[in-house]
Amino acid sequence: MTVARYLPEEELVRRGVEALVQALGPVETTRFLTLTPQRRIDVVQRHRQWQDTLVKEQFLDEVFGDKTSDL
Repeated sequence: MTVARYLPEEELVRRGVEALVQALGPVETTRFLTLTPQRRIDVVQRHRQWQDTLVKEQFLDEVFGDKTSDL
């Protein structure tokens, strides 16, 4: 069994930034590091948005189908 060793945080950050600069370049690295995460919409709000686009009969047919044709 091998023992996992973690880098010190300073080394981890340094290597991570170096890898980003090498892969993306300095401008895109800066842009990436300053991105603000998109806020997730509230689950209730998302559900209400989904319901607003819902066609009731079509949805029920997709979920339950025509049970009489299976007999």
